[in-house]
Amino acid sequence: MKNLAQLVLDRVEQRPEARFGMAGTDFTLEQAVERAAAAVGGLEAAGVSPGARVAVIGSTSNSYLVGWLGLVLAGAEPALINPAYPTELITEMLIGLEPEAVLWFGSGPEIAAARHAGLDSRRAGLDSRRAGLGSRRAHLDGSRLDQGRLLADGRIIEGSIPDPFPGLGRGRLDVAGYMHTSGTTGVPKFCEQTHEYYLQLGRFIADSLALSAVDTVLAPLPMFHVNPLGYGVVGGLTGRSDVLGVEKFSARKFWPTVKACGATVLILHAPPVEILKRATTGADAAGHRVTRMFYADSEFLDTFDIPLGFSAYGSTEAGGLCHIWAWRRGDDYGAHHRDEHDDEHDDEHDLSLSGEISRLEGISRYGGRSRHEVEWKVTSDGEIWVRADRPGVLFNGYRRGSELDAPFDPDGWFHTGDLGRVDAVGNLVFIERKAESIRVKGELVPIGYVEQCFASVEALDDLAVWRRPSELVDDEIVLYVVADAIPLDRIRAVAASLPVFMRPSAVVRVASIPRDSGVGKVRRRLLEDIPNLETANLGQ
Repeated sequence: MKNLAQLVLDRVEQRPEARFGMAGTDFTLEQAVERAAAAVGGLEAAGVSPGARVAVIGSTSNSYLVGWLGLVLAGAEPALINPAYPTELITEMLIGLEPEAVLWFGSGPEIAAARHAGLDSRRAGLDSRRAGLGSRRAHLDGSRLDQGRLLADGRIIEGSIPDPFPGLGRGRLDVAGYMHTSGTTGVPKFCEQTHEYYLQLGRFIADSLALSAVDTVLAPLPMFHVNPLGYGVVGGLTGRSDVLGVEKFSARKFWPTVKACGATVLILHAPPVEILKRATTGADAAGHRVTRMFYADSEFLDTFDIPLGFSAYGSTEAGGLCHIWAWRRGDDYGAHHRDEHDDEHDDEHDLSLSGEISRLEGISRYGGRSRHEVEWKVTSDGEIWVRADRPGVLFNGYRRGSELDAPFDPDGWFHTGDLGRVDAVGNLVFIERKAESIRVKGELVPIGYVEQCFASVEALDDLAVWRRPSELVDDEIVLYVVADAIPLDRIRAVAASLPVFMRPSAVVRVASIPRDSGVGKVRRRLLEDIPNLETANLGQ
């Protein structure tokens, strides 16, 4: 196969009855592709031609997935945008992207506000360059695509179904779409992805998770992220599995949905995994049919009785996923490398140098082995570099209008900005984002582990760890918490159980922890600027 359109049409021919859409509905892949095919004519009538860049804004729904399929069959290049972003930020992103069309889904207040701002950007009080932004592109309403209807200005756009579909003419290295970064340090950047990117990622996921026609893949996260779309949808189609999503992740509804739809494979991400561990119990999950779960740790597998979990390393830039490792329930991550440094270091408190760092990093940070298309290394300063053995496997670069920023060095290496190490058997262990690392007294702090330790304090509704400059050298750790009051005694007790370099110097109570609206990832850089309700210094 050379493109996603071929993948879609091949799978609907093989398994037309496969479930494809929202969990709890009876939508099938055949129905979805029929609606998508009907939409292709409407897209052509609206001026969306092969290679056209189309901004896609909305929450996950049957119509959203039909819209994505329609754009694939039309040979267009969908750019998937978080609908919860502020109106002005979406407008700024559209200016940089320069799409030929915007395809909207949903009717909530955020969508309505963003739609109005996009149609007439002067309402947002923006400068003259932004004024008239809406007149240069088609604005299409895809909220009824599950019924085969594409609208503009309230009117149905009709067109004949092309034969063959224009998307079948796309090449492996042609652009298949765009996904944006979280934008924690500025306006989100659009990562350009090829058909080769998706086809190789889908095959890697399907093979690694052993997906087949007997599986039901549930990907309950927003489709503008690579996990649900790349692993869940494309991986599921590649494996000929049923593919289901949900409109919005909900811990309360999660296990009932898993059981009702008969999910056998879950595609999640670290933040919702942590939420489920804190908000649900093994009794809530009892009776599920899940046999494999992407991105799990030992506690999750044990608590919810799941036999096989996967850890990984990757990013939207790094091919969507470049390393993976399978864990059976009961595997001891700490024992995986416990003797790695024991002969060289005897200080029981020097955990960053001993084999116990494996326990601190945890299963979820074990990248494991790389996929065969990707070469990798960890540099002398601890940064992870990756490169592919062929064009298109990694992202092309960051797209802004007609310009493409391809951040590869002359030898083709992508410098990920992530810190990692190579374990005793030559596999990758991810430590932390280089830009979000904390170094205390020369030691890198395992942020996830420290947060996990303090999560045991029941009085805390939410928490995050970040840094502040030290008066001496390196950083100091600050623990941000959401609670009615700071439970100082309990926090001191947990801190005392940690090595000195992992202990917070201060606790700051805030109203909420800033998180990415899609998968709930902490936006650490924003912690420094949010109002403090209460501060307690812990000292060392």
